[in-house]
Amino acid sequence: MFNRRHVLGGGAALALSGGAALAQGQTLKVGSTPTGIPFTFLDTSRNTITGFMVELITEIGRRQGFAVDVQATPFAALIASLTSSRIDLIAAAMLATPARREQIDFSDPVYAYGEGVAVREGEQRPWRTLADMRGVAAGAQIGTVYIEPLRAAGLDVRTYDSVADIMRDVSLGRIAAGFGDAPIVSYQIAQGTFRGVRLLPEYRPSIVGSIAIGTRKGDPVMARINAGLASMKSDGAFAALVTKWNLPPSAA
Repeated sequence: MFNRRHVLGGGAALALSGGAALAQGQTLKVGSTPTGIPFTFLDTSRNTITGFMVELITEIGRRQGFAVDVQATPFAALIASLTSSRIDLIAAAMLATPARREQIDFSDPVYAYGEGVAVREGEQRPWRTLADMRGVAAGAQIGTVYIEPLRAAGLDVRTYDSVADIMRDVSLGRIAAGFGDAPIVSYQIAQGTFRGVRLLPEYRPSIVGSIAIGTRKGDPVMARINAGLASMKSDGAFAALVTKWNLPPSAA
C-alpha cells in the first residue's frame, strides 16, 4: 500500500509577499524520521521517506510556491539539524511542547494525540493510567516527550533509539510496556509490523499534545506554511490525507 502516489487537489501556488526571504521555486530541506509510520517512514521499495507529514508539507509547498527535499533524520537530531541549518523545516511526529518552542517555532497545530501503551500479548494487568503502572519496566524513544513524565510517575524507564526496538523488547518480555505516539504504535500493530504485542485499548493517555511543522526562530516561511495548512483544512484536502493514512480523529 505504500507505493501509492497521491496528489492533493485545490489551491494554486500563492505569490510571494514583499520582503519574503523564500524565493519562488526555492527548495527547502525537510527533516523527517524514517521510523514514524504513518507520519513519516522509509518506503524501502523506493528508498524515500514518505507518510502523512511528508505528503502534508509537500502539498503545502506546492500551494505556496516552494519545493521540498526530504532528508532522513533521526528524531533526536531533528532540532539540532534545524537550528544548525542542515535542514530548513521539520515535518515529523514532533509535539510542539513549551521546551521545544524555546528552541524553534512551530506552525498552527496539525494533529493532536497522546501516548499509547503496547504490552505483550497475554498481559492482563488492569493498567488504565500512568498511576496504575508505578514500578513497571517500560520503554520510550530517546528525544520524545514521554521519558520524564514516565519517570515522574515512578516507572522504571529504559530508553531506545526507535519504536521498533521498544516493541522487540516488549515482545521478548524484557520490559512490560512500551510507550510511543498512539497513532504510530496502533498503526504498526494493525499492519502486523510488531508481532507478539497489543495496544492497551482501555489506557487513558495523560501526555496529550499537537504535532506541528517546525522552522527556525523568526523564519518568515512560517506564515506561508500556516497559510497552506489553513487552505488544505478549508477545502477538504487535509481531511482526505487523514483518511488516506488511516488516522483516528484528532484529539484536539
